[in-house]
Amino acid sequence: MSRPASTAMSHPDPTPPGMIAPDNPVATFEAERPRLRALAYRMLGTLGDAEDAVQDTYLRWHRTDRAAVRTPQAWLVSACTRICIDRLRRARTERAAYVGPWLPEPMVVETPDSPTLDDTLSLAFLVVLERLSPAERAAWLLHEAFEVDYPEIARALDKSEPACRQLVSRARRHLKAGRPRFAPDRATADGLAARFAGAAASGDRVALMALLAPEAELWSDGGGKAVAALNIIRGADRITRFMIGVTRKQPAAMRRVPARLNGMPGLIAYLNGAPYLTLALDIVDEHIAGGYIMRNPDKLRHLPPSA
Repeated sequence: MSRPASTAMSHPDPTPPGMIAPDNPVATFEAERPRLRALAYRMLGTLGDAEDAVQDTYLRWHRTDRAAVRTPQAWLVSACTRICIDRLRRARTERAAYVGPWLPEPMVVETPDSPTLDDTLSLAFLVVLERLSPAERAAWLLHEAFEVDYPEIARALDKSEPACRQLVSRARRHLKAGRPRFAPDRATADGLAARFAGAAASGDRVALMALLAPEAELWSDGGGKAVAALNIIRGADRITRFMIGVTRKQPAAMRRVPARLNGMPGLIAYLNGAPYLTLALDIVDEHIAGGYIMRNPDKLRHLPPSA
């Protein structure tokens, strides 16, 4: 897999490392910050945790004997990976007690037409990554998304190269069922998302059923702080009934704005100028295979206010 392309916006995207200034530890770190942030977000799923992991990496970088560091880029990636693994292990205990389904924080991201980028950053794929152990997740991301070789992965995970190859192989097997079969072009995807939002708003059951894949899933994250479904809703009929029901109960003053969330088509709904919810859609084979609704206000605070 080739390394995801850079985008025009500032977001956790695995961009190539910048120029390194060996005598300037701050400049050396800042050149790697976008790549570290990209890794940390994909490992942890929340922007706050990702930023904290990058900051911890920065502190370790300043405490280490940098004269003994042969390759700063590799050292920083290894340090950030270990920090993320520790944080993810703690986070999994908290997520086990989470109220309802847990979803990653959505980001407004305008991406080029890059299946590789969308695949590693999309909410649909980040949800699938939750199936992996922390070590499997780290090994797969380093090797597949960031093109890190096995000797470096072994150093980052403090494991043998054969063990790291096994981690990546197991991760591939776990992820295989979650990989998209065919992702439509952007115009088609955005058109389907607009039709879905319109059908839900108008209560058009026939149109919604036609847009949804028979075995579609709808995730709704309220975190116990906002009204949301406590279980994943499966099947086109159940999702249709749910969407029509909740849309009827939404505030009349709510304004829906189309948005690209983690590279996926969807919308941000605003109430009184503040984000009220997000909806991101996973479109496969020209049907909606998954929907991801974020209602948890803690995961909406970083989104831009209404213009």
